[in-house]
Amino acid sequence: MGRGLHGRVLDTLGPEITAGEYPPGSVLRTDELAQRFDVSRSVMREAVRVLESMHLVESRRRVGVTVRAKAEWNVYDPQVIRWRLAGADRPQQLRSLTVLRSAVEPVAAGLAAKNATAEQCAELTECALGMVANSRGHQLEGYLFHDVAFHRVILNASGNEMFARLGDVVAEVLAGRTHHDVMFEDPDPAAVTLHVQVAEAVRERDAERAERLTREITIGALQELDILAP
Repeated sequence: MGRGLHGRVLDTLGPEITAGEYPPGSVLRTDELAQRFDVSRSVMREAVRVLESMHLVESRRRVGVTVRAKAEWNVYDPQVIRWRLAGADRPQQLRSLTVLRSAVEPVAAGLAAKNATAEQCAELTECALGMVANSRGHQLEGYLFHDVAFHRVILNASGNEMFARLGDVVAEVLAGRTHHDVMFEDPDPAAVTLHVQVAEAVRERDAERAERLTREITIGALQELDILAP
């Protein structure tokens, strides 16, 4: 979150809520929280408004700020994803999001092969080559940068605005795997090669091949989770 005072509150309170430290129905006393975090009530109210926008809490007259059930959370909010990945919910969260990827990204890749512009094809190839260049020597941050960019291009190039809006979600999944050690020290060479081949398939307008190869990528990601985050 932003590094203002309300951001500092959210960096602690948000993960506590998503980790279940405040069960559904718990009432948060803003005056007590303001004292705990040593902030003004106006700062605390701003933090609560952000949590309300994520559907983590709701304000009730004569009751106060109440924690909502997990089923009501905005689970697509990138910050909620980040908080959940930082807690004990990580394996389940990673698996849920990777299953979502496996349902969406192959179809998006097939559409990208039909709809991508020449510029997007070139960008996709550049991202894939960047992944290759950073796939050895424990350069996971460099690899992550190009990996996130690759999948954003696929989603955007699909021409489907709903798919494109999932770019931040996919970015959080990929970042979470890297930052929470749910990745091998060096990426799987087969997965790296598949990304290069997807870029080729999109550039060659081979929708069936692009979809099939991307499905192989997501299957591989699920198999890695079985090993690293059972």
